Amino acid sequence: MAAFQNEAEVYEYLGGVFRLGMEDAALVEKLKPSGVVLRITYSDPEAVLTVDMPNSEIHDGAGNGPEPNVELFMSADTGNRFWLGKVVLPVALAKGQVRAKGPVAKLLKVLPLAKSLFGPYKAMLEEKGRSDLLAAA
Repeated sequence: MAAFQNEAEVYEYLGGVFRLGMEDAALVEKLKPSGVVLRITYSDPEAVLTVDMPNSEIHDGAGNGPEPNVELFMSADTGNRFWLGKVVLPVALAKGQVRAKGPVAKLLKVLPLAKSLFGPYKAMLEEKGRSDLLAAA
């Protein structure tokens, strides 16, 4: 069974972790020069997030936000497990759990910065009483 009940939950939690990141001034300064505009298309349930790193903006929904230069495709469960520190993106790409389009090397350069959000993501789930998402295998 999918961890997220609907698209709104994907935006609340998986979008929420990016919003947390955009509140961290030091992180924003490191992301801006990357030039990465990342679109993540989730399945089960379907949702689309566009993360504009140079402009520090998050856009919910398909067709919203700027044109991406890197795209990732994964289940929302995989996205949740990534933010819990249980999915190693390069391994997930190699196994086909995550598909990518565009210059993935650009994304892999900023990937280590994502680790700083693992703790805040867990804290957000704990605060909202989402033990079901915390227990994701």
